[in-house]
Amino acid sequence: MRFNWKLIFQHTPCSRAITVLLGEATAGCEETYATTRNHEQEWGFVSAWWGLLDLTSQVQKGQDLSLLHPSSHFLHISYSVRILEPKMDLSHRFSKRELTLLYEEVLYTIWHRLGKPEHHHVMDSQELYAYVQKAFGMDEEEHSVIMQQVKELESPIFCLKATVKEAKGILGKDVSGFSDPYCLLGIKTKSQELANPDHKKRMKAVVKDLIPEDQIHRTQVISQTLSPVWNETFILEFEDMETASFHLDMWDSDMVESVRHKLGELTDLHGLKRIFKDARKDKGQDDFLGNVVLHLKQDLHCWNDRWYQLEPRTETYPNRGQCHLQFLLTHKKRATTSSRTQPSYTVHRHLLQQLVSYEILQHQAGSIAWDGELSRHASTVLHLHATQKDLSDFHQVIVRWLAYSKLYQSLEFNSNCLLHQITSIEYQWVQERLRPEQKAEVAESFQSLLTYGVSLIRRYRIIFPLSVPRSTERLQSLLRVLVQMCKMKAFHELCTPSPNLPNMVSTALKSGTTEWFHMKKQHLKPMVKSMEENGKALSRLLLEVLGDLQQCQKIWNRFFISTLKLNLFSIAYLELERLVAEHVQDQLREVNSSMSKPTAESLFQLYMNLQELYRMKDFLPKRDGPLALNNFHQWFKEGVPQWLQKAYTIALKRAQRAVQMDQLTPFGEHNKHSTSTVDLSTCYAQIVKTWQQLNWPDPEEAFMIMVKLVEDICRIALMYCRLIKGRAEALSLHKQNEGEEANRLCIVVNNIKQLRLLILKLPSQLDWVQLEQRTGAVIDRQQIQHTLHKQLDSTISCLDHEVQEVVQTLATKLEKGIARHIQELSSSNNTREPEDSVMPLMKFLESELQYLNEHLVQENFKSLLILLWHHTLAVLSAAMGQQVPSAQCYKKLHCALKSLELCFHAEGCGLPLEMLHTAVFQSLETRLDLCSATSRKLIQKYFSNRIQQQLDASSEKYGAVTIKAVYCPSEQKLHVEVLNAVNLIPLDSSGSSDPFIQLTLEPRHEFPEVVARATQCKRNELHPLFDEAFDFLIPAEKCRQEGACLLLTVFDYDMLGANDLEGEAFFPLCHLPGLNTDEDPVDAGRVPQTRLPLTHPKPTGDEILQLLESRKGDKEAQAFVKLRKQRAKQSKETE
Repeated sequence: MRFNWKLIFQHTPCSRAITVLLGEATAGCEETYATTRNHEQEWGFVSAWWGLLDLTSQVQKGQDLSLLHPSSHFLHISYSVRILEPKMDLSHRFSKRELTLLYEEVLYTIWHRLGKPEHHHVMDSQELYAYVQKAFGMDEEEHSVIMQQVKELESPIFCLKATVKEAKGILGKDVSGFSDPYCLLGIKTKSQELANPDHKKRMKAVVKDLIPEDQIHRTQVISQTLSPVWNETFILEFEDMETASFHLDMWDSDMVESVRHKLGELTDLHGLKRIFKDARKDKGQDDFLGNVVLHLKQDLHCWNDRWYQLEPRTETYPNRGQCHLQFLLTHKKRATTSSRTQPSYTVHRHLLQQLVSYEILQHQAGSIAWDGELSRHASTVLHLHATQKDLSDFHQVIVRWLAYSKLYQSLEFNSNCLLHQITSIEYQWVQERLRPEQKAEVAESFQSLLTYGVSLIRRYRIIFPLSVPRSTERLQSLLRVLVQMCKMKAFHELCTPSPNLPNMVSTALKSGTTEWFHMKKQHLKPMVKSMEENGKALSRLLLEVLGDLQQCQKIWNRFFISTLKLNLFSIAYLELERLVAEHVQDQLREVNSSMSKPTAESLFQLYMNLQELYRMKDFLPKRDGPLALNNFHQWFKEGVPQWLQKAYTIALKRAQRAVQMDQLTPFGEHNKHSTSTVDLSTCYAQIVKTWQQLNWPDPEEAFMIMVKLVEDICRIALMYCRLIKGRAEALSLHKQNEGEEANRLCIVVNNIKQLRLLILKLPSQLDWVQLEQRTGAVIDRQQIQHTLHKQLDSTISCLDHEVQEVVQTLATKLEKGIARHIQELSSSNNTREPEDSVMPLMKFLESELQYLNEHLVQENFKSLLILLWHHTLAVLSAAMGQQVPSAQCYKKLHCALKSLELCFHAEGCGLPLEMLHTAVFQSLETRLDLCSATSRKLIQKYFSNRIQQQLDASSEKYGAVTIKAVYCPSEQKLHVEVLNAVNLIPLDSSGSSDPFIQLTLEPRHEFPEVVARATQCKRNELHPLFDEAFDFLIPAEKCRQEGACLLLTVFDYDMLGANDLEGEAFFPLCHLPGLNTDEDPVDAGRVPQTRLPLTHPKPTGDEILQLLESRKGDKEAQAFVKLRKQRAKQSKETE
């Protein structure tokens, strides 16, 4: 239901109230307001806001509404609304006299009801009287008076409008096998007797025997057919419905023909029989084909259309075919005033209009949801009236269209009803069936509905609000109705020239959009005129515009495109974009760089809204020329510095406040940062969002904005580092606990590291790549790199330095403990096992490192481990230098080094091995490995080194010896053949030598029972040939020991003094042929010769000999060193 709202403004000192009176509805739904002169300005926004209310929604008497004005200046003001009295819309109603005459007409129709009721109609006339009484709003007295008048009126002439359409399957009575059928029909009343009482044959009566000849109607004769088609209509009058019956006889017309002509038509034996039969009957007598008899009251409805079986008079030929008849029970000379003074067409339209309006207002869900389906009572009344008035289907369709299209303009309902009427008119349209005045009436209804429909579309935002269910369906249905109506043949024939619907709708949408914008602008107009309030009002207006365009694009547009091929979004956007640009520019003329902060804030929101509006241009299908919002960012250029300063100030204050509140404890179970990093991340995210929101189009200016943002971000980062370290110091002063202090330092390191990660993400978050692409034409890439990246790298370096400082502080606290434990380890004289001695150090490290690992992020923890590792190696190296030579002490230090390596590696979770195995570590490990070894182990290592030197030797400057050596597992015997020596150096004054070779198995502690052997001495020979064999009984496992070798020492025999050293060679026993097999070599002659270069020991500097020499109490070590020193004295090697 649509109402015309009448608002009365009542002003009181404490509140403002609106009294709402519901008056008569108007098609335009305009609002009228009565207000006092003093409050006109305040009333402006109330009227505009009230215009947005859903006037199509259902309202009830006594309903209270609360209206809150949206202006910030009046946030404390509400408006109370009471709907006092809803009255029914009377715009479609009749005057009292017209209504009384129409009521007389409908009562007359029911009183003189004809025919058997349809199964879907109301049978009880009293029900129909009760229904129409409510529909016409008549009280009991009015109804009784008019009903009595109807009863006193003269009854109408009852008529049966019978149409004989066709027949099928009738008998063939002629010689040719066909018939020449025609029909006789009439109505028999009870008072009529047989027309021929002397008829002797006992058979069914025929029409000419029952009905007077002047009341008999006859169809044409259809020659030679068994399926005749007549389509002839007859009006049969009768007086008494109770006794009247309809009779139809079908006859075969029989003309006088010669026998010769009949024989010419003869086709079969049956035809011959017919000739003999014809000869027996009277000349020109017609043959009976069948009849139909119907009692009007029992057998006929108001309207019938069906096939009837033709009945025989006798039992001969019972199956005589069927006849198709149509009946309509109508009135003539109705005595009502309306029937006598108005055309049936008009009276029926008025009746339909009245009943439909009542049906709509009675619909439970409101008029909008009514789908056009009439109740059984209304359908019955309208059907009776249409048949009694003999209205054709075509005229009934036209009547329904006229009534529905007019009612739709006052009582809105589902427009699909109109679509159905349009389809019916299009299907049955024949212009010539309407009189001129009817054509004019239909044409006017088309124009009226078109104008009204376009006016609804113009105000679709108000008429079809999305807050009301099924609004989209209603608008879509209206569009379809208008489109289909404009496509109708009737529309084009009657409405000339035919209007262009898309152009009309497009123009209406533009004007409606403009009206809507100005209404919104007026509604949101601030009461206090200031730049700040203007900015807020503009932002709210832009939000309304954006919301409207989003609805256009996502919801409404598809309906206009599918029906009218109109892009609603394009129409609305171009219109609103222009209006917004003009309005915003007009409001921003007074903006300058000295604007207040609140003004700048309100303009920033306005800028973002304009930006979103401008981005929506991408949804336009095509665009001619520039938009009014092009370069709109230049309107806000003066406010950019304040926007950036505000972003920086907010971020800075939030970071400072976050540090002040930070207790430097992890803020979550799985986090190692404190709460301030969360706030800092939010600060940076807000700065990034500010950049994204700005999206400044000018590339050069955008670059300068980026420089300012990066500078602010870096300043906040450095400030945060300073503040968070100060916060840790301040907390440490109040809480003197070393563990908590370390924990706070861990949090500080983690926070700074997290800050570093945040800054490293900025280039991608701020999209520097895209910025470089945009500014490529105006700013050199090197300048961007130098300005932005260098500034960021500098900040990262500062953060790294801060991290290293704090990590170093943590490391220093641990280094003291590590140094203390290592010092205690190296200075203790206890005889405990090394593993037990290093246990205190390892427990200390395990406790501290586990604590730090839990409180530091992984990267910071590894940085700490690196510092500690280097320090630990330095402490161990220093401890080694301070030690009195003691294998036990060195074993402890060596055990500590290996344990520390495992601890810092932590099975791959700590430092990688390549990072642990530095040059210092490798040197220290080698040194400790030697110092912690036993004397015998050192001797073995000494010979291992000499064996390796032997294998590496390539020069034979001291000569060489050739031997064969093989091991016999079965005898556990080493068999050695000394073959020769070559290139010996001359050691005698004669320039020659007297060489012999001494064979010993080393180390001696592995072969204590094996005595040294020697070859014969060869006089004056530098290339002696020995060819001597020696056997040594030794177990195989001894040969596999580390350093096990055959030492071949070549001496120059001297009779007066000590023998001179020619050289020595070391043959490793682990390489003996036959050592690793269980069987003896088959042929000793196949044992390969081994040529060993002679070497001389270095006179000084052997680390192992120095260690052995330092062990003064070890006789075995001293004896070995003494022997090797003697050899060293004879060595020809220099330093």
